[in-house]
Amino acid sequence: MRLGKNIHKMRKEKGWSLQELSERSGVSRAMLSKIEREEKNPTVQVACQIAEALEVTLSKLLGEEEKTHYRLTKKEQRMVYRDAETGFERHLLSMARGIEFILNVLPAGKTTGVFPAHKSGVIEHVVVAKGSLQAQFGDQRVELNEGDSIWFEANVPHSFYNFGKGDCIYYLVIDSSAIS
Repeated sequence: MRLGKNIHKMRKEKGWSLQELSERSGVSRAMLSKIEREEKNPTVQVACQIAEALEVTLSKLLGEEEKTHYRLTKKEQRMVYRDAETGFERHLLSMARGIEFILNVLPAGKTTGVFPAHKSGVIEHVVVAKGSLQAQFGDQRVELNEGDSIWFEANVPHSFYNFGKGDCIYYLVIDSSAIS
């Protein structure tokens, strides 16, 4: 994964110092430096804070989008981000024109942590394929079970918690096409 190199490149393209990215993302300058040098792998939550500050999607931050009419991604080629602290896994299945299609695996009793608010106009869709999931967006909490789905305006901090006994597998579609 090229996360650190991509952060460094995008930060430099914007002409920002580490301090400026730190102020915009809420991530310490020291942590950002370690991430850029690939000495530290951030949690998914921290990576999302950095992506929001850089005004890109987490998927874009994890790997460059290719300009093409289609893109085939074999299972073994998926970009997978694993949070060592929680065991949370984020598998990017597909990404094109402001739409990200993601498979998430959240262990029992674990939370994703709070994701920062996206820009106004971003919508997230969630479908629970296996297990149970509590979605919290803003002040609202909703429990979803296998087969349930929800969409919400993601311009508020949001998080997911697995209140079930086994892994929760859920699909997430992030639609930022209205702001792209």
